[in-house]
Amino acid sequence: MSQQEHASEYAPNSADERPLLIYLHGFLSSPQSYKCELLKDWLKESRPDVVFYAPLISPYPAEAATVLGNAVNAFVSQHKGPIGLVGSSMGGFWSTWLAEQYNLPAVIINPAVAPSRFMPNYLGQDLKPYSGEMQTYRLQASDVDKMQQLEAAIPEVLTSRYWLLAQRGDETLDCREAERFYRGQRQTIEDGGDHSFQGFARYAEALVDFLFPNE
Repeated sequence: MSQQEHASEYAPNSADERPLLIYLHGFLSSPQSYKCELLKDWLKESRPDVVFYAPLISPYPAEAATVLGNAVNAFVSQHKGPIGLVGSSMGGFWSTWLAEQYNLPAVIINPAVAPSRFMPNYLGQDLKPYSGEMQTYRLQASDVDKMQQLEAAIPEVLTSRYWLLAQRGDETLDCREAERFYRGQRQTIEDGGDHSFQGFARYAEALVDFLFPNE
């Protein structure tokens, strides 16, 4: 049973000095998303020394913050090797929130900078994961309040190290907001594309090198 085959089961190990890449998926997505699977397969083929971990993230902010916070805290405390984050869309927000707490490098792909602004559009609806899971979610006004609290915890001047990957053709989020938010950080902004970030495979090797420059 390799870590690539059962990524969500990886547990921190104080004797493990390998790089650990944590991938955080978007809103109502899953570890079976296209970019997550692509990166997992690329690592298995080209960088088997990198441990891959991709948790299922709840759409409820309080639950997601608790689960992700506890997991990354355990990794930082117990995993001996370097740790890096990759986050897409809503996962980009979570990656930033975690990176600022634990001083971790992160690659952010078409990120949601202020998710609380979009959450009211989903209130009162039965939400189903894009992955096809037999489960529904229903957000409440309290979830918007919690997300606002989490957003406020991120400093205006970012202290960690980021690489923003964004495409101007993103039909869901305006990449100009991300450009402003991650000002002063490494940025790759492409014309065209869409919210899924077309051609993501082109950056697999470079993003691993960015997260783990000395490995």
